[in-house]
Amino acid sequence: MEQLGLDGMPRRLYTCTPSRLNTWLDCRRRYRFTYLDRPAPQKGPPWAHNSVGASVHNALAAWWREPYDRRTPVMAAVLLTNGWIREGFRDEEQSAVWRDRAREMVSGYVATLDPGDEPVGVERTVATRTSVIAVSGRVDRLDRRGDELVVVDYKTGRRPLTSDDARSSIALAVYAIASSRMMRRACRRVELHHLPTGTVAEWEHTDESLARHLRRAEDIATEAADADDAYREWAGPTKGAVPAPRREEGAGALAVPPEIDRLFPPEPGPICSWCDFRRHCPEGRAASPDRLPWDGLAETPGSPGLSSAQGRDGGEDRPAP
Repeated sequence: MEQLGLDGMPRRLYTCTPSRLNTWLDCRRRYRFTYLDRPAPQKGPPWAHNSVGASVHNALAAWWREPYDRRTPVMAAVLLTNGWIREGFRDEEQSAVWRDRAREMVSGYVATLDPGDEPVGVERTVATRTSVIAVSGRVDRLDRRGDELVVVDYKTGRRPLTSDDARSSIALAVYAIASSRMMRRACRRVELHHLPTGTVAEWEHTDESLARHLRRAEDIATEAADADDAYREWAGPTKGAVPAPRREEGAGALAVPPEIDRLFPPEPGPICSWCDFRRHCPEGRAASPDRLPWDGLAETPGSPGLSSAQGRDGGEDRPAP
């Protein structure tokens, strides 16, 4: 029997990560493929630049888990080498070149750190909620500077970052808010540590600017939740999952009715070249050229130098740039 709703009952919280919110903003079709279609459409091959980013992040996290006397640049290089991810590269030779570059990147970076300056958290999951959303994500590093906390996010892309990147990031703002509430300590400063250049892009939020980011997150969540509800109503009482047989022949994506498809339109543009679900989106294929899995590496002429493993929310998808 259909369950009757009660007037005046509060709407359930929209559970999300910053990555989910940003996916809604970037492309609603990719959002549907990622979070609603079950089973999800098959993704394309892994990207080499994501392998670089993940390897670097993993090595830095492991470095802080080492005993104090083993936190050396040499140990960082060893951890990077031992945990190197080979997926997406053209061949073993290219993989080895980028492994050596990444090894220099992490060893050079940790040489600037004080190994005794213990972070409050490394790969720390933080979460908070409002009357609209329950949001969580994983912070690369959470430092204590004086009486306040600082959110640190590692970046490995080719493009140098600016304070505007730190200021405008919904993810970093949400991490700061959640960290402050969980640790009961002020957290307004957010930093993007760009390992290829050794630079730091930073921003000092105010209570007002953090509140604006949180309201923006709520606005995005409200839009996405409305579309989610319509999708689930169409899908039926299957806990949001749609039976696998309802697939377009040979396409790998679910065949949804026009009224549902209109809720999740594509956003064709240059970024479509890097979408994991490109094969299932005719508009995306028409809007941008195909890319090889290693084209995001900085050595490739004309590549955009895409940032890898950004916004790593709770181990959830490492979004393709």
